[in-house]
Amino acid sequence: MPVYNLCMRIIRKNIPSLLIYLFVFVGVSIIVSSSSANPQKAVNEFTRKKADIAFISKDDSPLIEGLRNEIGKIANFIDIPDNKGDLQDALFFRRVVYILRVPEGFAQKFIAGEEVFLEKTFVPGSASSAYIDLSVDKYLNTAKFYLEHMDNISQEGLVAYLNDTLSEEATVTVLPARTKTNLSNLAYTYNYMAYSLSSILILGMSAIMMALNDKDLKNRMSCSPISGTKSNLQFFLACLTFSGAAWLVQIIACFILDLENVMTLNTVFFIISSLVFTFCGTALGYLIGSIVKGTEAIPAITNVVVLGSCFLSGVFVPAELLGKSTLKIASFTPAYWFVKANNQIAQLSQFDLSSLKPVFSDIAVIFCFASAFFALSLLIRKTKRYN
Repeated sequence: MPVYNLCMRIIRKNIPSLLIYLFVFVGVSIIVSSSSANPQKAVNEFTRKKADIAFISKDDSPLIEGLRNEIGKIANFIDIPDNKGDLQDALFFRRVVYILRVPEGFAQKFIAGEEVFLEKTFVPGSASSAYIDLSVDKYLNTAKFYLEHMDNISQEGLVAYLNDTLSEEATVTVLPARTKTNLSNLAYTYNYMAYSLSSILILGMSAIMMALNDKDLKNRMSCSPISGTKSNLQFFLACLTFSGAAWLVQIIACFILDLENVMTLNTVFFIISSLVFTFCGTALGYLIGSIVKGTEAIPAITNVVVLGSCFLSGVFVPAELLGKSTLKIASFTPAYWFVKANNQIAQLSQFDLSSLKPVFSDIAVIFCFASAFFALSLLIRKTKRYN
């Protein structure tokens, strides 16, 4: 198999330059996986920070004492002399963020249904102040509800009802989002494969094509006893070996970096998507190798084509941050549809036909790009043959 061996020799000669892109891919994948391996602090470890306030009351009644106890759940009471200068200094130097003053006779007027107000002074724009306001409003509105529906209720009885009602807390259970986060990071890893895999395939295929397009080599192959059909089959087998090896190495790297999701159905569709994209990258490399005339131009064209499509299609910058016009331009590149398919695969939780239809649609577009690249390459080579 002289043609096959020749192609493999060409690939081995270019291995150092190809490994650069592989190392970059593995390095970025390690960074992504290590960042996802440090989960954020659990929700159940949250502890509420109490605000420092001054509570000044001229009304010594059970209702106001109950209000003070309710506010004490979310605030610390700071003793400050009841004079304007000391209170202003405490607020200015942030010894307190909220000053609440209860006027004399507030409880009796409130129970009688008269319009009464609490005096408050707070730091502008403070979130703690808004939280204290909510606590005060909740207490007084609940008290007003009981007063409207219960006749002749004493303050002690009202406070007892309020304590019983406001002591109830809802139990909130936050479902872990670890799997979704991992799949999102895995999608990013596969998306980045659009850069590394495309670069390796284009450089490798272009190097093979440039060598086989050499005039002296063509003459030698024409004089050899190998038929054109066998020569093309060996060339096809060499391309298949090279593309499959490049794809398999990166897939293995993805498996090693994310063993947790190896056995999921999402990974199966990630593999299918990357395999079709490998076919497309091989076709693109075949096309570029058929057009380019000098070996020096191959790296430059590779960088322009691959980097340009990756920046536009959401490989380096998330697609959510790109403008509509940018994404419209990117839709003319296979990398855009590869990223789109991967992002949809990461969100899959059901694998029925309706859920998979958008994914298969994107993969079909990538396959159409590959077919177009191959057809255009064959047309160019046939044109050159007769010119």
